[in-house]
Amino acid sequence: MIVAIVQFNLPSGMTLADATDTIFAPSVDKYRTMPGLIRKNYLFGHGKGGGVYLWDSSESADRAYSTEWRTMMADRFGAEPTVTYFESPIEVENAEPPRH
Repeated sequence: MIVAIVQFNLPSGMTLADATDTIFAPSVDKYRTMPGLIRKNYLFGHGKGGGVYLWDSSESADRAYSTEWRTMMADRFGAEPTVTYFESPIEVENAEPPRH
């Protein structure tokens, strides 16, 4: 499995509620049906938004983080996001997180 951490700059002064309402919540359905995506956690803090993604393979992640996606993110947030991949050899899950 592959973990990808994506980060992008948020507009100055954006609150968690604003980011949730205008950026995160509207994208949930897209990720529910994304091939190869096992889990996504949204991130907010330190002037950045993003996500931690668990993928079935690096190929699935590569398809999601396409040139078109990077361009769209740069246009929307003023800079291309950073995407960092990690191998995830072991996963521990203690409880099922709430679903939105």
